[in-house]
Amino acid sequence: MTKIYGLLGRNIGYSFSRNYFSEKFEKENLDCQYNNFDLKQIEELKQVTKNTNIQGLNVTIPYKEEVISFLDNLDPVAKEIGAVNVIKFEKNQQLTGYNSDYFGFIESLKPLLNKTIKKALILGTGGASKAIAYALNQLNISYTFVSRNPDFNELSYTNLDEDIIREYKLIINCTPIGTYPKTENYPNIPYEYITENHVLYDLIYNPDQTTFMKKGLQRGAKVSNGLQMLILQAEKAWEIWNS
Repeated sequence: MTKIYGLLGRNIGYSFSRNYFSEKFEKENLDCQYNNFDLKQIEELKQVTKNTNIQGLNVTIPYKEEVISFLDNLDPVAKEIGAVNVIKFEKNQQLTGYNSDYFGFIESLKPLLNKTIKKALILGTGGASKAIAYALNQLNISYTFVSRNPDFNELSYTNLDEDIIREYKLIINCTPIGTYPKTENYPNIPYEYITENHVLYDLIYNPDQTTFMKKGLQRGAKVSNGLQMLILQAEKAWEIWNS
């Protein structure tokens, strides 16, 4: 029996996960296949889960939060984060939700950190940003969300000034702004106050150097895209499915 894994999302033709796992299965000679499950709405998940050959799923935009109500169990970390990107199909056909995004982010961020980084700005408030917030807590870095429609305790992009940028030396883009094909776009922050002590981390991996990253490099900052995080979270997902 060929084991099936896959990705849940909407408009996911590009899918890093399918390419990554398909290559992995081929290289390691595993009788597995990886499919994209492109759902117009999350309710269609019920149809997908009827396939008893499915062993596990990854979850991407926009279903990382919505999927939770369709699961039987939630790992404590995923529960605290409030977002799921890995679903394990248990032997009794129950579905358990996990989050491996936070692990991928922590491990890919650690080499970039310096002693001056005590505070972070998280651009965006979607499902991915929740895992980033959890990861920063683990690293004892305080954070503030930046949103176009800020809630209580969040900043708006218009609030960002020299004092804030100087204070928050880690800036993480959790929005899709700048993703291929609209690569000329970038989050609207005052880049002129970025220094060589700053780290600009973009969760986007296509293109491999976003305009957000380029603007950071021009000011001497360290930058990273989301590829290493994706690789690490994918390997963590594989570990979860096979545990």
